[in-house]
Amino acid sequence: MKRLLMWMAAVAFALGAGLAQAGDLTLGPGDVVKASVFGNPDMATETRISESGKITFPLLGEVAVGGMTVQQAERTIGDQLVKKGYLKTAQVSLIVSQIQSAQVSVLGMVNRPGRYPLDGGKRGVMDMLAQAGGFNADGGDTVSVVQTRNGKTTKTVIDVVDMVRNGSLDKEIELAPNDVIYAERSPRFYIYGEVQRPGSFRLERTMTVSQALAVGGGLTPRGTERGIQIKRRAGDGKEQLIDAHNQDVVQTDDVIFIKESWF
Repeated sequence: MKRLLMWMAAVAFALGAGLAQAGDLTLGPGDVVKASVFGNPDMATETRISESGKITFPLLGEVAVGGMTVQQAERTIGDQLVKKGYLKTAQVSLIVSQIQSAQVSVLGMVNRPGRYPLDGGKRGVMDMLAQAGGFNADGGDTVSVVQTRNGKTTKTVIDVVDMVRNGSLDKEIELAPNDVIYAERSPRFYIYGEVQRPGSFRLERTMTVSQALAVGGGLTPRGTERGIQIKRRAGDGKEQLIDAHNQDVVQTDDVIFIKESWF
């Protein structure tokens, strides 16, 4: 399932990248643009947008482009070249070579945590997970998306596996600059006693006690499936001791104890 999920995320990113139009990107401070004017190679330049939203362009000096789309900035520069008499017509082309102003943080249990650009102007959670290399070995099925809109911060939990499995892509969230995606750690269970490999393991959905025992390598020669017990913390924080059966469903942070056979 994890390989399928990562493949689906990569496909989603590839499709999104193909559909995104460069002209949709809103320019901002820190972005680096390569500019050229058709028929005028001497005007080619690469420049970084300043904190005040301006670039330095040959002949024109400072030009304000912050907050504009790429297409709007191209028209603005072209209009100024014509208006100031430098050219009769101006076909300006801008390519954004580095994006610093529109980025999303992808943190937690991913292979490449970091900040990633919204290079098409519109990106979803699946796109960002693909850029970050998908969940790592400790990753779970869910991500938390933290967003601030109009001064209000919200947190939305998305079950990525469920979304892919059921084709519920309508649950995707459109991201904006400075949003944060946190890939949650997978739920765990613990098994000890007379098992071949005692320790902590990833808890799969609807995993039974029998399946958990198999993950632990099975019984030792002295182990028995009779009298299995689970230590489980209730909602009030108190620890419960439960007599378990093979088909009981294991819950997050359960501690399973396999007894020694006396016969």
